[in-house]
Amino acid sequence: MSTTLEPQVGGTPRSRRLGDHLVRVAEAATTPYLPADFLDLFAPLRSGADLRGRIESIHPETADAATIVIRPGADWAGHVPGQYLRIGIDVDGVRQWRAYSLTHGPRRDGRISITVKAVPEGLVSNHLVHEARPGTVVHLEQAAGEFVLPPAGGKFLMVTAGSGITPVIGMLRNLFPSTDEGVLRLPRSAMHDIVVVHVAPSHPHSIFIRDLEALDAAGAIRLVARYDDEHGVLDVDHLADLVPDLAERATLACGPAGLLDALAAHHDVHGLSLTTEQFRTARVEPGDGGTVSFASGTTLELDGATPILDAAESAGMLMPSGCRMGICMGCVLPLREGSVRDLRNGAITTAVPGESGAIKVQTCINAAAGPCHIDH
Repeated sequence: MSTTLEPQVGGTPRSRRLGDHLVRVAEAATTPYLPADFLDLFAPLRSGADLRGRIESIHPETADAATIVIRPGADWAGHVPGQYLRIGIDVDGVRQWRAYSLTHGPRRDGRISITVKAVPEGLVSNHLVHEARPGTVVHLEQAAGEFVLPPAGGKFLMVTAGSGITPVIGMLRNLFPSTDEGVLRLPRSAMHDIVVVHVAPSHPHSIFIRDLEALDAAGAIRLVARYDDEHGVLDVDHLADLVPDLAERATLACGPAGLLDALAAHHDVHGLSLTTEQFRTARVEPGDGGTVSFASGTTLELDGATPILDAAESAGMLMPSGCRMGICMGCVLPLREGSVRDLRNGAITTAVPGESGAIKVQTCINAAAGPCHIDH
């Protein structure tokens, strides 16, 4: 048996040298762009490219909420129901990133979906709900998050409010898929006993209420719907009246900070299991604010309630950003001097020249606490 070796020059295979030469020619022909920049125009979802997705359809859920179906790029690694992803979309020429729960389990067609509720002054949420169109290419990050159901099953109480239903509906759809013939009872769902306490301002403003009611009618879950206009604000101290076997269930909750804080205090007193997911940070009372100066030369007079990120963007500055919830660290910048205040808990962070050096702070959840200097 004989083997023919490829001719080499200086230890480099001829085919590799030819390939390198072709790459250099292509780069020279497309300068100042790279060949990959042009590939992105024609095949943005290809393997090896930055992870992107293409919006395929947008389905209204309520007057201010919509489900967005996305075809992810070839390198999408999949997700577990209950996880979230970060999505980046260009709004007025600036790329904005936000985190949204995935509202389906893994689908046979490979598509993913998020459900977005447009909030007042919400730049990205309003754009996605009211302005985005099928065909739009968005940027994606891989799924993340630990707010998922244990695969072994058990007895669970799911407490949701407003858009907090989104990770839960992903879990429920995975356990109990709906078809034209009705709700399917799959083997993987047999070990799950689930009660859902869902809170909303009213029935018409309840996201996914039709899905929840269909699951309840089929006996897949037990739904306890609480509407503020009918029942008043949910009092967690009366939760056992709504769910008599509360003590036997592990609670998963997603919703506004006030509800989650009340549940945490209640469950701690009664020694009950609680897992939470929170999308919007709770804010403490504002401080006095101060002057924020940036290395670029911009100086802003800020109050003590406005995040530095929001104020800088309102002044026309291009700022790094991500989830805007204090989770992803995408907005971190060096604080060279002065103090900032964490709007979630009131903690003060101070940088002292010559002593502490620059301290990295999250601009999305910190406000000025006196004069400070940000290196940006």
